[in-house]
Amino acid sequence: MSESGHSQPGMYGQGRRRRRRRDRDTGPPGQNLSGPSRDRDYVPRERRSKPSAPASGAPSLEKPIMLIKTRDEGGKPGNTPDVPPSASGAGSVKLEREGQRPTQPVYQIQNRGMGSAASGGAVDPVIGQTKLLPPEKMKHSIKLYLRDQTDMLVVGVIGLQGTGKSTIMSLLSANSPEEDQRAYVFRAQTQEIKERAGNQSSGIDFYITQERVIFLDTQPILSPSILDHLINNDRKLPPEYNLPHTYVEMQSLQITAFLFTVCHVVIVIQDWFTDINLYRFLQTAEMLKPSTPSASHDSTGSSGADDGSEYYPHIVFLQNKARREEFCPRNLKKMHMAVDKLMAHSHLKYKGTLSMLDCNIFPGLSRDYLEAEVNLFLLPMMENDGEDALTRAGSGPPLFSLLPGYRGHPSFSSLVSKFRSQILAMSRSQLSHTILTEKNWFHYAARIWDGVKKSSALSEYSRLLS
Repeated sequence: MSESGHSQPGMYGQGRRRRRRRDRDTGPPGQNLSGPSRDRDYVPRERRSKPSAPASGAPSLEKPIMLIKTRDEGGKPGNTPDVPPSASGAGSVKLEREGQRPTQPVYQIQNRGMGSAASGGAVDPVIGQTKLLPPEKMKHSIKLYLRDQTDMLVVGVIGLQGTGKSTIMSLLSANSPEEDQRAYVFRAQTQEIKERAGNQSSGIDFYITQERVIFLDTQPILSPSILDHLINNDRKLPPEYNLPHTYVEMQSLQITAFLFTVCHVVIVIQDWFTDINLYRFLQTAEMLKPSTPSASHDSTGSSGADDGSEYYPHIVFLQNKARREEFCPRNLKKMHMAVDKLMAHSHLKYKGTLSMLDCNIFPGLSRDYLEAEVNLFLLPMMENDGEDALTRAGSGPPLFSLLPGYRGHPSFSSLVSKFRSQILAMSRSQLSHTILTEKNWFHYAARIWDGVKKSSALSEYSRLLS
């Protein structure tokens, strides 16, 4: 009796106290599971008949913790769950510490990617989701739809940084001045990029209109922001270039020489008149332009002009952001004479294909007023006519308060429309000795760009610069 009396409390009393403490810790709030009758209901009978181990080597009594998981999954507190006796105790402890795992798999990926910070629970879920965001999905599908017709017109543009190349190309192709600039087909510079003197366009972008006009927008030539990016970000240069400014100049020459070979019309945009270095750059690009590939069956063909078998595009000088005094007929005549003298030795078609006098902009001027008329067009600052009228409404005498102010030139939208009509009316001469369709032009342009990159003349010129 004395042995059974001593062993009875040691076998059941101590185990009951352990189960009561665990049930109080792990049970749901507001529910007491420490009663003796509840212990008998929840603990299987075959487990109660086993003798308990000493306190120093106490076995794992955590298997009934699986009851908590059953209640979280929707079981009623009063029902006895079906718990398999072979459940792992270590897995139960892990479930108890982590709680119910979320159904979104992004949190599991986030915890793996954050390393030790994720295991310590110090990861901000907002930061984790931001790092795991997928690339921005497209709003609609696009196609590079090239036809087999041969009446396409290819228009390219070059210019210094910030002269308005992307804006002008958007207005010529698909947009109007009244639209929001964020919806332009060629993205213009944002205010943030302007404040840090950066460039928006990179490389060459193209857009095809319904009139089968291919517009090529390019990055700025001789760009200081590209040079600054190369120097400050420690970007490695190609092995054939030693200095960053040499690489920037050669990259600009490659793009310009490429446009001189694959375009019908090349627009040179400048926002002040004039930069002598720009004309030197054009002459250098013309000198380094790759020769026109000859036909495989006839290598002695001639295009019928005094320039032999070489192809040269029409070049148009666009004076963007022109001031009022530049629209004066006297100043306009001086500008034409200056461009004519600077381009006198060029084979580029810089005169005879575009005229401001044909646009009824200067109705009082005769046709022979401009003796040396070059392909020069003037565009004023882009403004909003409605905002200007509201600004002038409260100023001046009452009789003239609502009248438009004197500009000295037509509105920006009307001049853009006239310039677009002049560009679309350009002659679509043959680019090579064979007739090119749109599809053939694309492959032809790819071969020309590959030839420009491997040109020996450009390589030799780069060596002389360095």
